[in-house]
Amino acid sequence: MAYDGTPVVHQADVTLRPGEVTVLVGPNGSGKSTLLRTMARLQQARSGALTLAEAPADEHTGERAETDALALTAREFSRRVALLTQARPTPTGLTVRDVVEFGRYPYRGRWGKADPGGAAAVDRALALTGTTGLADRGAEHLSGGQLQRVWLAGCLAQETGVLLLDEPTTYLDLRYQVELLDLMRDLADDHGIAVGVVLHDLDQTAAVADRVVLLHDGRIVADGEPAEVLTPDRLTATYGIRIEVDTDPLTGHLRTRAVGRHHSRTAPERLIPSS
Repeated sequence: MAYDGTPVVHQADVTLRPGEVTVLVGPNGSGKSTLLRTMARLQQARSGALTLAEAPADEHTGERAETDALALTAREFSRRVALLTQARPTPTGLTVRDVVEFGRYPYRGRWGKADPGGAAAVDRALALTGTTGLADRGAEHLSGGQLQRVWLAGCLAQETGVLLLDEPTTYLDLRYQVELLDLMRDLADDHGIAVGVVLHDLDQTAAVADRVVLLHDGRIVADGEPAEVLTPDRLTATYGIRIEVDTDPLTGHLRTRAVGRHHSRTAPERLIPSS
């Protein structure tokens, strides 16, 4: 994969599996978003293949036939793969429901043909993202975090088997960051969705991921379960800063801490007034 003839990602091989959350992590410029956009067909790879496994699997072998994703029409591909990009415009003159309904375009056919399941799909997407109460508001009046959830609702309204999310917690406050992570797990666990997501927060990654793909300088340096990938030595070498890893006693998940130059300072002594 390249930009303006300059290679950005090299020999990357990633499989997103139904019912799993796969998180791409790595420093800025490591190729995470480029790789995700290539899986969404927004970026063309110089070589390699992009395939989609068909459902259901063969009842005798358990294997799934594969389809060349690059050979599908845009409408066919959009019924199978949805992408929430980092940057999206702020719609004007449209309600929140209007924006979410854009996610139903793969099902409407030419000339805006009827979409029998559309209204129910939109209602479900609004409910899942906590935006039902905003449905009739003008999208231009929303905060950045609210608009992020509305665009996510549009992706969910597509009802695809693969959901790609590029830094989806951007603009969200702590509550909605946690709720979004929970939603990703629900989509994988309860609906069998294959979720691929780019995150910067390593603690969020450890909390939500079945698999972690760690990139550095356009190459995959590790791919596996969080405990296998998020090790102190590997993270320190990848990010160029000392990173410690331990286990959160409350959740049992891995917990990371980047150690800067000032983290070793001793706390100042308290002055206790004499009586």
